[in-house]
Amino acid sequence: MKLIFSGGGTLGPVTPLLAIHDVIKKAHPDAQFLWVGTKRGPERELVEQKGIPFRTLSSGKFRRYISIWNVVDIARVVIGFFQSLRIIWKENPDACISAGGFISVPLHWVAWLFGVPTWVHQQDVHVGLANKLMAPFAKIITTALEETVRAFPKRKTRWLGNPVRSHVLHGDRERALKRFQLRPNLPVVFATGGGTGSMRVNQLVVEASQHLRDVAQVIHLSGKERPQELVERAAKQFDWYHHAVFFTEEMGDAYAVADVVISRGGFGTITEIAALGKPAILIPKPGHQEENVRFLADAGAVILVHERTADGNYLAKVIKELLGNTIKQKQLSKQLHEMMPVASENDVLAVVGVLVR
Repeated sequence: MKLIFSGGGTLGPVTPLLAIHDVIKKAHPDAQFLWVGTKRGPERELVEQKGIPFRTLSSGKFRRYISIWNVVDIARVVIGFFQSLRIIWKENPDACISAGGFISVPLHWVAWLFGVPTWVHQQDVHVGLANKLMAPFAKIITTALEETVRAFPKRKTRWLGNPVRSHVLHGDRERALKRFQLRPNLPVVFATGGGTGSMRVNQLVVEASQHLRDVAQVIHLSGKERPQELVERAAKQFDWYHHAVFFTEEMGDAYAVADVVISRGGFGTITEIAALGKPAILIPKPGHQEENVRFLADAGAVILVHERTADGNYLAKVIKELLGNTIKQKQLSKQLHEMMPVASENDVLAVVGVLVR
């Protein structure tokens, strides 16, 4: 069995696919894989660490507004289409799997032309344009949320939950204390702005950290694609603030030791937080992430902080209040865990069975 995964640019469409890979590899050790991703995205390091061959495609963004870049990106999509023809012809896969991202669109179109079955996984509350473009040609569609099933044809759509990378679920608190040089008797806040990082989240976390002395320790994952001067300066000034640019296997330990997690609003990260039962403060990026987080916040599953109106003082206040309220922490953890179930290995394999039979 040979499968092609596709996705990248950010880690949002990548982490659930890596989890699916782990499940399939465990059940089918002889299975072969190929990953098609972006040239400059953060996904290559994680994918190659798994030993998965990595290829790139030319990719453009489908904008629904007038822009000169639409002309350029149409050309990129056409190039990506012909590159996809070559990949599908040469690799002759049994199926293609995607969790969104425009890099996947020409590949899935070409797969359909060649009669190769495809699987599209929908994570967000709002269905993005890339998945809308792939869905009509997909053999099977799965969703992270039960509510999203109704957005697709009933006959080929099922609620799966969101797959989670196994190593994320098996972090070790004691190892994390040593790895990050933490004090065992002081709460820990783990803050991440996603795989590429977020300048606004980085700014808010650093500003908040200066108010957390003797209140909490901070592990801050700033992201590869962001300037590091601000976080590096903070790391020198505050001994309770610990900074890293990018995590691979360290991610599980960072989650394990965290009492509170601060993140953006991508469902890949949110599902990991939910699976581990961590209370979350989410600072979504404007757009579909805001819809994700508002949906969860309205249900009492997370705390929503708006990046446009919040400052470091406010974020520090929210952190202090949450750390001081264990009942609130438990309520958030329980509600998020119930709303964002982890896809079981058996259910993932059942989908694969439908896909390649």
